Amino acid sequence: MPLITRPVGNPLCEFSFLTKALIRLFKKASVLLITLFVLCRTAWGGPPPPEKPVVVEKKPEANPLCFAGGLICIDTQERMRFEGRNNTFDFNDGVDSLTDDSFLLNRFRIGIAIKPTDWFKFYAQGQDVREWFSDRPNIPGQMGAEGDDNFDLRQCYVQIGPKDINGTIGRQVLLYGDERLIGPGEWTNFTRTFDAAKVRWEQPKFSIDVFASTPVYIFRDSFNTSDLFNGSETHRDLVFTGVYATTIAIQPMTMDFYALYLHEDNNAFVPQALTYPGTTLQIPGTSTDFVTLGTRVKSDLKKLHGWEYDGEFAFQTGQVSDLDLLACALHVGGGYNWEKCAWTPRLYFEYNFATGDSDPNDGDVGTFQNLFPSNHNKYGVQDLFAWQNLSSPDVRFRVKPLKKVTLETAFYSFWLANTNDAWYRANGTTRVRPVTPAARDASSYVGSEIDLLATYQPLKFLSIWAGYSHFFAGDYLKATGPSDDADYGYVQATITF
Repeated sequence: MPLITRPVGNPLCEFSFLTKALIRLFKKASVLLITLFVLCRTAWGGPPPPEKPVVVEKKPEANPLCFAGGLICIDTQERMRFEGRNNTFDFNDGVDSLTDDSFLLNRFRIGIAIKPTDWFKFYAQGQDVREWFSDRPNIPGQMGAEGDDNFDLRQCYVQIGPKDINGTIGRQVLLYGDERLIGPGEWTNFTRTFDAAKVRWEQPKFSIDVFASTPVYIFRDSFNTSDLFNGSETHRDLVFTGVYATTIAIQPMTMDFYALYLHEDNNAFVPQALTYPGTTLQIPGTSTDFVTLGTRVKSDLKKLHGWEYDGEFAFQTGQVSDLDLLACALHVGGGYNWEKCAWTPRLYFEYNFATGDSDPNDGDVGTFQNLFPSNHNKYGVQDLFAWQNLSSPDVRFRVKPLKKVTLETAFYSFWLANTNDAWYRANGTTRVRPVTPAARDASSYVGSEIDLLATYQPLKFLSIWAGYSHFFAGDYLKATGPSDDADYGYVQATITF
């Protein structure tokens, strides 16, 4: 969770990047469109598809790990992922860095839910994560490591009340919208949870959550504690509160509205073992207080005959390290699903923008604060970018050649919204390159990335992923230091009950 980044110019003036981006993007997309027409030629030129058979609804399968008529239910997950990385941190073929490595990540979870009535639930979940055979230190967050975290408490909460209005208190996951601002970050081994209190009111076409929380840090060799209740480790007293409302009253789409507030004391010392959030850019002896106001829309695919769209806009104001903050971020996307075509192709275009700092010496902060997101796969699989100081179009294409097999590809182009600000990784705090005079005068084009992914689910409880990603270094990298391309590959298997 990036908390302290630096100042920005007028975000709406940065859209000149979009024109350049779309020209490049449509050239790349032409190959995908030709492929799409070839795949679908029989559906368009041939006989109409056969009528769908009548589907007999089946009763949901009973959970084999539930006992006493559902009073007690146990859930487990085992996930293993083999990764190989090259140049994803230094972009330098001439240096054999500790981060240019192959390693095995393992995550095990086990949880128990006790629900004696419809209005009371107790849930606890433990988690053990390990990083095997890596050269980098197995300390979470150090040199990009997932690291080791011996069996620890991931969740533990009590939920009281019926479905239409209830309260949840304890260690829990917070997840809203597309997780661009609030999510657990499931791609990482340890993921993110909060010590929080939440009240939810739900009606048939409307729901609203009100919550107050503080993030949990990962400690390798001791109990994971949250930022507000951790004794003497940080003294930051980070408090994250919000109101998040969702409605489906206007069809065919879902609309979200949210107001989020973050407070933090910046007189903290943060041990290297801590993972969320980083404080490398904070100014000691100051405080941070800012609000994020936003809205999100997402279409109902089933009611638009294959068409889909989504969008999100967020605005921030307040103070970061006692400096005035004014920033915003934008996401828009749209595409089409050929539901009656062989392999059911999907083609989708997106654009993501978030403000960066136009003048680091003007005493204001303008870099959009990405809060607590799940950034993986939103701005490239290599996790080189966050939703801040970014201008990035992308195109995504997906087919399903077999019932249990899905193939996906995505192509991204990346510009910095402003070269006076830093290039931030997915964690929102780590800077890829320092802001130097050379960086300020450089082209804002950072590079492009192509991602390939295959998923296979042979059994209901087993999913297998395999992916490869290549980053093409751009002019910004060439002007600021080593500029070799980067590669990332992985194979992952997950068993869930």
